[in-house]
Amino acid sequence: MKSILWTTLLIVALLVGAGVAYAGGYLDPLLGERGVTAAPVQAPDAQTTTVAQSTDVGDATALMDNLVVADARVVPAQAADLGLSVTGILSEQPVQEGDTVAAGQLLLRLDSATQRTAVSRAEAELQRAQARLAEVRAGARAEEVAAAEATVEQAQAALAKIQQGLLPGNVAENEAALAAAQARLSKLYEGASDQELINAKAQAANAEAELQRAQRAYNEVKWRSDVGALPESAALQTATNNFEAAQARYNDLLAGPSQADVAAASADVRRAQAQLDTVSNTLPTDIAAAQAEVKRAQAQLDLLLAGTRPEEIASAEADVAAATAALQEALVALAKTELHAPFDGVVAALNLEVGEQLTAGETAVRLAGLGDWEIRTEDLTEFQVVGLEPGMEVGLTFDAIPDLNITG
Repeated sequence: MKSILWTTLLIVALLVGAGVAYAGGYLDPLLGERGVTAAPVQAPDAQTTTVAQSTDVGDATALMDNLVVADARVVPAQAADLGLSVTGILSEQPVQEGDTVAAGQLLLRLDSATQRTAVSRAEAELQRAQARLAEVRAGARAEEVAAAEATVEQAQAALAKIQQGLLPGNVAENEAALAAAQARLSKLYEGASDQELINAKAQAANAEAELQRAQRAYNEVKWRSDVGALPESAALQTATNNFEAAQARYNDLLAGPSQADVAAASADVRRAQAQLDTVSNTLPTDIAAAQAEVKRAQAQLDLLLAGTRPEEIASAEADVAAATAALQEALVALAKTELHAPFDGVVAALNLEVGEQLTAGETAVRLAGLGDWEIRTEDLTEFQVVGLEPGMEVGLTFDAIPDLNITG
């Protein structure tokens, strides 16, 4: 039933369609079942009048003497159909239809495992780039400088050794060492001379006689309890050792050199010959190579002491900047998997459930503001409102709330 309010010039009644819950916060699909709504027709001042086709008086809008009656809808002045710019599976939706939400509150979140992995990878790359930048800015470590200095010293020592080998005195010294080693080897092959055998046999006999004398002296006191502390015991031990050594020497001379002695002497000869060959065969090219190694080692040391070039620092800084940008890009991609409320309002509709796929650009949440409301109509013509002027009184009744009448 319509409620009509008369004015001295014109009477306007707006009848709002059923399905609008003015006090409860639930909105008919923005808000009703009429589909897309048109922009309102507004008067110049704050007392805006919007009118539409009346469903209570037939399909046509009624225009009578001083009365305009129209059907309209009450809609929030601020409303939005919300979605995301990426496609994904809905993993979290912490709100329900009818919930009041604050600006910035999370409305839904897509599965973001891939995006989180990309963020972790970008963070690691940024840390690597930052570490590299810190390294080049710090320059060479003390350990690296010490190692380079040691390399220079080794190269210098090698050069000095080569140069020393070219001296005539050094060659003669190595020739003498070779001759001595060869003489010792030859002596082993020749064996002991007759005179050496006679001398060795005589020494063994003398040692035996001394042993017998010491044995007799010991026998005279061996009955004593303190015999171990007597000089006769020490003399017997010394005589025994001397005899065994002399006898072994004599036996060695009779048997000739052992294979081990010959092998050791032969090795001495080979070492002496190799040293002489090294000294004798040193060429000017060897000296040049050693000098080049000294220069190379010194250049490496100088490079470390000079510090990092500005170009290297600039390159490392560019790597940090690129890694930072990549991380920001990854964070943006992660943020795109979440939908937050752009303003305070009420969740009017949720179009998806957890586990369903959201397509980029698809409306997932319909949000209505809690502030001002608007009265909207769709098909009033300007001929029907030709007599209306700003400031005229308007009356509102609501089919869903029969007892509510508003004028203004």
